[in-house]
Amino acid sequence: MNQTRETLKESINLLGDLLGETIIEQEGQEVFELEEEIRALAKEFRGGDESAEEKLVSKTEQIVTDLPKMLAVLKAFAIYFQLVNLAEEQQRVRVLRNRAHQARQEEEPVRESVADAIHYLHAQGKSASAVQTILDDLFIMPVFTAHPTEAKRRTVLIKLKALTKTLDRIYTKELSPEEYDHEMSLIREHIVSLWQTDETRDRQPTVMHEVGNGLYFFENTLFDLIPRIYDELERALKLYYPEDTFHIPIFLRYGSWIGGDRDGNPFVTVEVTEQTLRKHKALSLELYQKEVNQLHDHITMAHTRVSFSNEFSESLDRDEQSFHEEGERIRARFQLEPYRQKLSFISRRLEASREANKHSWEHRVEDKKMYQHAEDFLADLKLIQSSLMDNKGQKLAQGRLSQLVRRVEIFGFHMATLDVRQHAEVHRAALAEIFKRYNLCADYESLSEARKIELLTKEIESPRPMVAQLSFSESTNETIRLFRLIQQARERLGENAIRTYIISMTTSVSNMLEVLLLAKDAGLYGQINVVPLFETVEDLHAAPEIMTRLFENKIYQKHLDVRRQHQQIMIGYSDSNKDGGFVRANWELYQAQQTLAETCNKHGMLLTIFHGRGGSIGRGGGPANRAILAQPSESVMGRIKLTEQGEVMSSRYANADIAHRHLEQLVNAVLMSTSQPSKLAQKPAWSDAMNALGETAFNTYHELVDHPSFIRYFHDATPIDFIGKLNIGSRPAKRKQTEGIADLRAIPWVFSWTQSRVNLPGWYGLGTALEHYLAQAGDNGIGTLKEMYKQWAFFRTMIDNAQLGLRHADMHIAKQYATLIDDSEELKIFETLFDEHQRTEHMILKITDYEALLDNEIWLQRSIQLRNPYVDPLNFIQVALMRRLKQAPESEHQSLHNAVLLSVNGVAAGLQSTG
Repeated sequence: MNQTRETLKESINLLGDLLGETIIEQEGQEVFELEEEIRALAKEFRGGDESAEEKLVSKTEQIVTDLPKMLAVLKAFAIYFQLVNLAEEQQRVRVLRNRAHQARQEEEPVRESVADAIHYLHAQGKSASAVQTILDDLFIMPVFTAHPTEAKRRTVLIKLKALTKTLDRIYTKELSPEEYDHEMSLIREHIVSLWQTDETRDRQPTVMHEVGNGLYFFENTLFDLIPRIYDELERALKLYYPEDTFHIPIFLRYGSWIGGDRDGNPFVTVEVTEQTLRKHKALSLELYQKEVNQLHDHITMAHTRVSFSNEFSESLDRDEQSFHEEGERIRARFQLEPYRQKLSFISRRLEASREANKHSWEHRVEDKKMYQHAEDFLADLKLIQSSLMDNKGQKLAQGRLSQLVRRVEIFGFHMATLDVRQHAEVHRAALAEIFKRYNLCADYESLSEARKIELLTKEIESPRPMVAQLSFSESTNETIRLFRLIQQARERLGENAIRTYIISMTTSVSNMLEVLLLAKDAGLYGQINVVPLFETVEDLHAAPEIMTRLFENKIYQKHLDVRRQHQQIMIGYSDSNKDGGFVRANWELYQAQQTLAETCNKHGMLLTIFHGRGGSIGRGGGPANRAILAQPSESVMGRIKLTEQGEVMSSRYANADIAHRHLEQLVNAVLMSTSQPSKLAQKPAWSDAMNALGETAFNTYHELVDHPSFIRYFHDATPIDFIGKLNIGSRPAKRKQTEGIADLRAIPWVFSWTQSRVNLPGWYGLGTALEHYLAQAGDNGIGTLKEMYKQWAFFRTMIDNAQLGLRHADMHIAKQYATLIDDSEELKIFETLFDEHQRTEHMILKITDYEALLDNEIWLQRSIQLRNPYVDPLNFIQVALMRRLKQAPESEHQSLHNAVLLSVNGVAAGLQSTG
């Protein structure tokens, strides 16, 4: 580990020196010395030198009057963090590789790997049939979303990826002096390229830009990676159950909301969703054709060497007939190599499919040469595979060809399963208009819930179509067209193209039946998952009752009969935190999962909980494997779906080795959780303690956010008004243009507190709750809390996440933002935040017996400590810019505004977190 740490230090020093060279070359010695002076002052400030703080404030106030110098200094710190992040990422890869080699030498599985989970099942005495039962129900689906928390442009991501490859060659390969010099010149070139590239986008990205950004990770990482996870599972099963044969279903695949999530995003239209689906298919066909063309040069068996199966040979005759003269030419050109004939036909079919996919679905293209469905393509590949297996080609059949077969089984022609999400109000308004038009109900929205359910059930049962012509308002027509598009997508791309329709702000049974009626009218009854999204604390409380009444509705039960009694339920982490605060949201989400699992079990339903988690602690973030193991075991049971949002996508998937580690930990956690007996994970005394903590924390949180001065403080002492204008996503920052936080999206809410170093959503209210509990519980209270931390995964995860939130926060920096405020009542908000931060840190240390926060994660503690002196200058400059904006003439506003956005990017890179 020490050697690895030295390599990290060497790498950071190398990149830092080369960045320094670039600054001098591009901006001059004066700018370099200014940046070094600010960095030195920041270090002195962190060392406790009180005069350094005044000097730092004075210096940053001075440089914001010289825009070119100030932008250069911001750029220097922002790029430095990108380079440091890259170096730390490379170190993590080296550590992972070292662990893998060590595990191989010790003949033990890598901890938290797929093999580790199978080893655990075997050690627990699970029979092969029991393991097969687990595999049969296994379902893991991470879902990419377009939530605007990725502050880095795709252009920058591509440059960093190229730089990563160059660094990897330097530290992992034996290079000649000439080769080393060449790689160093490439690094210099990459850094200059980064320096001369804008950090911020000059315009808001379109939805299709976001679709492309999401597909980048499929093309560059997941297409190759996911089959490896299946292979590792296969090898682990053979290792620990050598006498048994297993069937491994397609249990791990990816989903996406990008281009399908229209809740609050007016730019996601039916046309955009169709474009998204076609873009998914285009990428899958492109990647398949590359693979097929490579196999064409690999599987070159000749008639003179081996035999071929009759079924395979007959398929060539059919292909020749389909392609007419071209078919004859292909057969003649490769007459001794039948597999190359087949692969040539397959490549031509893929090319025809790609050409047809360029056309809108309004214009159906008929071409007998193209593949209508992925299953047809798969069948051709399996013909080759089967013939190889029967004719001494087992190694070839089980090699690269087998990998391609697995990819087609996973990705089909849809690449990622697209979820559709819309707000409940939209469906209600559409049906109200339709019902009124056809004299079914004059005022649907005014009906009682019971009457709504009665009318909806009757209409779903009715065999007649509800809507023929699209002659309604634009919004209602769009809703009807959307469901028809879903039906088209499933016909053209397969049932995995779209499987799920999510209803935001589900508050009633009628919300679910409204979507079921619209689905039924498009021929989708029983064909897609109708999924409620419970987001607020109130919604989480109501969820079990809503689901009970839904399961007892006869027409919904028939829908579930077709779905084989599968019910997916989504819970939202972001809005529940903004609504109830850190502690209350964590506890409510935990209890909701328990009660929903009990409700589904009682009604014989197979439950899949969809976790709407963000990247930050305040939005349910943190290590995914720990979060899964902290859930009630009865709520997992081998099935989980979770969102991968914003900067999490690039941090987890830009590097294939890190993506592999994330996926193996994810599969490990689901298998480990599933293997435990279903049980309540806490003692009654622990539940009582959490009830008390949640209530006090909730009241403490609302005393803050309901304070008359709180909203003014939020706007004055955080960069929220700038973040809403940062071009990092197509979605507006607010659902509605109101002054309060209720309609503010959770992402800019968290992003703003992260930037101002308060990090409020990740800890606020916990300190007062713990202090109050100990005061009420007496002598036994501290023992109960310590027991909970040691023995209860949920509580330990919550406390550890709070430690991370507190460590990323820095109230001394937050105090700088408070200097932007003149009003004494607003300043009391900061005093409240400061006191609660101190209280929370004190109480956590008391429970954990640590001397300092994150003593259990020394590497993370050290990383934050090392980063702070470099992040601080960016915060000081950001504050100075925000102050100057209040005083500067309007002619300077745009330039200063752009500078604030550059500082936002820099702080995000330094903290490795946005929202």
